[in-house]
Amino acid sequence: MNAAIIETQGLRKVYKTLLGNPVEALSGVDIRVERGQAFGLLGPNGAGKTTLLKVLLGLARPTNGQARLMGEKVGTPSARLRIGYMPEIRNYPQFLTAFRCLSLFGHLHGIPSSKGKKRISDVLEDVDLGKWSEHKVGSFSKGMKQRLALAQALLNDPELLFLDEPAEGIDPLGRVVVRNILRRLRERGTTLFINSHLLTEVEMVCDEVAILQRGKIIKAGILAELTTREQQYRLSVASDSERVPAILNRTILEIEKVKAPAGLAAWNLTVHDRAELNRALDRLRLEDILVDSIEPVRNSLEEVFLGAIRDQTGNNDQQGSEGPPSDGSKSANGRVRS
Repeated sequence: MNAAIIETQGLRKVYKTLLGNPVEALSGVDIRVERGQAFGLLGPNGAGKTTLLKVLLGLARPTNGQARLMGEKVGTPSARLRIGYMPEIRNYPQFLTAFRCLSLFGHLHGIPSSKGKKRISDVLEDVDLGKWSEHKVGSFSKGMKQRLALAQALLNDPELLFLDEPAEGIDPLGRVVVRNILRRLRERGTTLFINSHLLTEVEMVCDEVAILQRGKIIKAGILAELTTREQQYRLSVASDSERVPAILNRTILEIEKVKAPAGLAAWNLTVHDRAELNRALDRLRLEDILVDSIEPVRNSLEEVFLGAIRDQTGNNDQQGSEGPPSDGSKSANGRVRS
């Protein structure tokens, strides 16, 4: 098996409060991200997302367990050279132009001046800021500053790109722009690790997700599999729709009429197994019903997320346990520092 681009095993992180009390922010986290994937990390506030990101970036040391990037231990210089990071809080010199701002970061990356100008021009084009390269950052909208931060993260042409809330605080049009940029990066083979609470954005970009709650991964997997409703399918037909319920009622466990595009009729079918579905489709064909499509019924990522959190909360309540405290260390007044 090829080495994963991100892999953690038994990752645990314990902070100490100002009073010296232990706070477990991560509790045995195991994740594996393959090269070329877009991976979404989800979780409520205080779940441990920021701590996990800090560990993967080498900004915090785990208490126990292992974390590797591209087969190397996190935090090593060789691993850091191959990753990009777009932080949640992005403060850039307002008096510099976009080009000069990226030139500063290019020097920090150690990019030679001979290559720097072309590289900066390329990444500004990548994030749709090419024509704004000589404009001052202070004149940029929030969405443009987001894209400038993404350009900064791409300067070293990373194999692995970490993005912390990449679409936070920008309008719907700005989100579409950022989303399309991320899709283009995926097509070029860049691996994306996205930490976000905007579930719709994650659903549109990522192919695998993990849900973190109280320092533990409570649900993880391929997005298409997590959102598929078990034994439910949507049937669309283009002819003789009034005959369909009577035909299907002979073989299908449950049938429910749903909205469909003009010229079609559609139902959600609940079946015992795939064989039952195949028998129903065979019967429709025998009756000369023109089937337009048959596909699994899917939940939204929001429904999957809320269900996982609800199940976990219910399990903790049944066990009489409140679980580990939230992400970060508590100050003396009881507030949490992420």
